[in-house]
Amino acid sequence: MRRFVELTEMGRGTGPRVLLLPGLGARGAGFRALAERLSFVARPVLVEYPEGSHAACGAGELASQVLKAAGQVDAVVASSYGGMVAGHLAAAGAVRAVAFISSFSRPEHLGLRGHLIPMMGPIALLGRPGPLTAALASWKHVPTEQVPDVVPTTALERMTTLHRAFASRREPPPPELRPLPVSCLCIQGDRDVLVPASTMARLAASLPPGTPQLLLRGAGHVPYFTHPGECARLLTPWLHALAPAPGVETAA
Repeated sequence: MRRFVELTEMGRGTGPRVLLLPGLGARGAGFRALAERLSFVARPVLVEYPEGSHAACGAGELASQVLKAAGQVDAVVASSYGGMVAGHLAAAGAVRAVAFISSFSRPEHLGLRGHLIPMMGPIALLGRPGPLTAALASWKHVPTEQVPDVVPTTALERMTTLHRAFASRREPPPPELRPLPVSCLCIQGDRDVLVPASTMARLAASLPPGTPQLLLRGAGHVPYFTHPGECARLLTPWLHALAPAPGVETAA
């Protein structure tokens, strides 16, 4: 059982160091295909969150753990709830750029669904997500061996999701990033049934003016998993614009 954030370095080149932040109950390993594609232009880092009772911390506290484990980095690519963690990192000045993939940085970006975030824990625990849930989230069939990369399938992962979901309401969300000197990018799947496409406009309104909004046709909630090539293509020019900043650590 993980007590703290754990990192897996996927690239050792000279490009920007990029954290890949999963959602509420997803595994960081689900980003592996995207990380492999980005490793030609960046230094991707897979992030795994704490498990079990150690997961009972909000996005702000989780961001503090990520910062302690990784140090300051060039960029973050965040999925779903990971966008809230990324928002705290950016507001703390720990990252210069954030790409939001089917994501949000504040519950209100989800509209009425934002009030349901704490309920995702009981749903994961009692609903026992499996291949059907993974297919619904992905908007495509997911091979059996890859289902755990999309939804929490073990008893420990379901309890972890419960603890994390309940803890989400204990602290305020991150501030809006609109006034901050942060380079942002929004990527959204048009078939996302968990974080609908309408979320992207509300998210972008809280980000620096001119933040690009890119819609992926045929993609569900986890395009980094189902469409890694397309995501890499959209992220590459954004990453090319991020020359490593002086003093940014090159290893965890």
